[in-house]
Amino acid sequence: MAHPITAAAPAVTPISVKAIAPWALFVGLLMLTLLYFVGAEQGATALLSGEQVHEWVHDGRHLLGFPCH
Repeated sequence: MAHPITAAAPAVTPISVKAIAPWALFVGLLMLTLLYFVGAEQGATALLSGEQVHEWVHDGRHLLGFPCH
């Protein structure tokens, strides 16, 4: 009878919160910036003049449920 081949499970090294915190902050700020440009960058709250940002994110705005018309 053949013996099944067993492999040792790789050791899992935990990642500390101190190592993850800067990346989590960076990704969070990036997502908030993206959410602002998709959801609010037009009209009275516009940081950039013109309609270029609105046109670039127009379909994403509707996909996420933000009205724009």
